[in-house]
Amino acid sequence: MASASPRRRELLDRLGIAPDRIAPADIDETPYKSEVPRDYAQRMAREKAAAAASDSAHVLAGDTVVAVGRRILPKADNEPTARACLKLLSGRRHRVLSAVALRSPDGTLRERLSETSVKFKVLSDEEIRDYLAGGEWDGKAGGYAIQGAAEGLISWIQGSHSGVVGLPLFETRALLKASGFRIP
Repeated sequence: MASASPRRRELLDRLGIAPDRIAPADIDETPYKSEVPRDYAQRMAREKAAAAASDSAHVLAGDTVVAVGRRILPKADNEPTARACLKLLSGRRHRVLSAVALRSPDGTLRERLSETSVKFKVLSDEEIRDYLAGGEWDGKAGGYAIQGAAEGLISWIQGSHSGVVGLPLFETRALLKASGFRIP
């Protein structure tokens, strides 16, 4: 698995799969100029799978992008960034694109994409302050984690909850089965 994300490992465990090895990919995650969110998410998953490629094992990689229109929101690495993301998302719908790539030992690459629409309620300054105080935003795309306290601030979701968390299980299962994995 080309990810150090504990959330992705927990989600993969729900399919009854435990990675033999964790090999986080160290790649440049800077979006290309004018790159649209869908293309960016897919490129990141492919590049992570390639960076962790093995001649003896399948490599599963994923990337999750929060987008407002054509704008890719950053992974919040500080409170001002998380606050800016939450203010932008307040009261509006956004998309979460979660790409998955599976590279086989022979170099075959299979990929899938999950697209989920999510809407936050209108957030008060107090709600944003309280959410930020919990620290869940740290390192999360768009400055929030749907599997935590932010779920209570989301008024509507259409699509894959697991995709918003970080690994769309339906798409991941389909990739693994197509590659010959036995999944309960």
